Amino acid sequence: MKATQLYAPTLRESPAEAELISHKLMFRAGFIRKAAGGIYSYLPLAWRTMKKIMQIIREEMDAKGGQEIMMPIVQPAEMWQESGRWAVYGDEMMRLKDRHGREFALGPTHEEMITTLIRDEVRSYKQLPVMLYQIQNKYRDEIRPRFGLMRSREFVMKDLYSFDRDVEGMNISYEKMYDAYSRIFTRCGLKFRAVEADNGAIGGGHSHEFTVLAPSGESSIAYCEACDYAASDEKAELKIIQAEPEELRPLEKVSTPACHTIELVKNFLNVPIEKTIKAVAFMDDAERLILTFVRGDHEVNEIKVLNVVEGANHLYMAGDKLIEAANSCAGFMSPIGISNAIIVVDQSVMLMSNAVAGANEVDAHFINVTPRRDFDTEKIIVADIRMVQAGDPCPHCGAPLKMTRGIEVGQVFTLGKKYSEALNATFLDEDGSTKNFEMGCYGIGVGRTMAAAIEQNNDKDGIIWNRAIAPFEVVVVPVNAKDDKQLDFAKKIYADLISAGVDVLLDDRKERAGVKFKDCDLIGYPLRVTISPKTLESGNVEVKIRRSGEFMNFACGEAVEKILELLNTL
Repeated sequence: MKATQLYAPTLRESPAEAELISHKLMFRAGFIRKAAGGIYSYLPLAWRTMKKIMQIIREEMDAKGGQEIMMPIVQPAEMWQESGRWAVYGDEMMRLKDRHGREFALGPTHEEMITTLIRDEVRSYKQLPVMLYQIQNKYRDEIRPRFGLMRSREFVMKDLYSFDRDVEGMNISYEKMYDAYSRIFTRCGLKFRAVEADNGAIGGGHSHEFTVLAPSGESSIAYCEACDYAASDEKAELKIIQAEPEELRPLEKVSTPACHTIELVKNFLNVPIEKTIKAVAFMDDAERLILTFVRGDHEVNEIKVLNVVEGANHLYMAGDKLIEAANSCAGFMSPIGISNAIIVVDQSVMLMSNAVAGANEVDAHFINVTPRRDFDTEKIIVADIRMVQAGDPCPHCGAPLKMTRGIEVGQVFTLGKKYSEALNATFLDEDGSTKNFEMGCYGIGVGRTMAAAIEQNNDKDGIIWNRAIAPFEVVVVPVNAKDDKQLDFAKKIYADLISAGVDVLLDDRKERAGVKFKDCDLIGYPLRVTISPKTLESGNVEVKIRRSGEFMNFACGEAVEKILELLNTL
């Protein structure tokens, strides 16, 4: 490819809306252009990188027995209604009607579609296991699409679905995909970690997120340096915090004028924050009041709350009227005397003694609260519902946990029979009995992987690509393309590199050298080969390694061989 034929409109300034470095650099380097909020066109450089990522994915999926298919993006509502997710998925699902008034969705995911396909075709255990995947667009109506390709409404995703006869087979498929994902992200040159994760709207059981480590990441990850434990903050298991034994004092109500926050209460009563009980009030889809309670120095984990409250699909902050209907008031809530509410108490709260909690009336709190004595344990749910914090003990080995940020680029799930039962997808087993398939699903965000690679690999001058996913591995730059001798020399190196199997670009633009060099660094080609007047005099070409900034000079006769050696190290 010659640069004069390449559509790569680079910019010197970032768009005002761009926040993340990947968003800024993809605009400036001519990778993407915005069509609407969360919807982008992929220009040639971006699509070349994405195709390389997709090729790596295909190779690893095929190596594990996956077979590529293509399913419809437009999905009939009946499938989703049959599985029960038409209402559960909520406003994130893009819905439409055809001219006959029939309802459809633009596929945010394909569990229903693939399960229906297999249900109608696979009859016997002899046809199992089956692993089918596709790479195609997905659609989710994000409430706040932002960060470029990190949170968009239209995106390219690889999703594979496994069908097995039993749990053992499902777990084997899961391990195959876990290994394949590890290989994919390693081949893409990413620093990543597989962390235990929540299954969310997909449902099912076991799950891991593959997270690229980057300070700009939306995901918060808890990890242990003493063992291999790692989990998203939504999923992290937490040990019960044991309170120091102390003599129990009688429950007492005290006046706390205008003390409607934990900070105000602790200062007014002069108590440590860890001796206070914090209340957070939610409402679910059915407008049920869900009151949650954690220690004052902890935060409520909404995902964990959803997982323990049966029938709750989404949480919203509860209004004052709903709280008042439960005989309480905002800022002064506790489980003591509450009615008409689902009460969820963190497990560590139940071990507190002589604590402070709301008295369910304005300007009043209880002191000397001992939850195991004062809460009606038959009317509350006790569970781990708090967010993990740095320093919490590792649930596996007890060492202090650390926190970092990351970008989720892939996730693997075991689904079990969730969809096969809902959609009545069965097969005949060896003993003649009818059984539901044991399923798994496995997704990779292709655009997110590209963006995450940029977040992890950049400097003040632009992108730094790993060779495997760079739009071009090498760029050959004649300093003065108007000089026929320089251009002919550059064309010779360019042709030799093509013959050697290198993905190479010839920057034959009649631009100033400085402009071309800046574009090379901005776009991030791993190697830059420069042909200058010195080259014509000495017979040496200059090679710049983008990642290190190091310059090397090679005799023209050995340049291609040396470039190949360098590429193998990148």
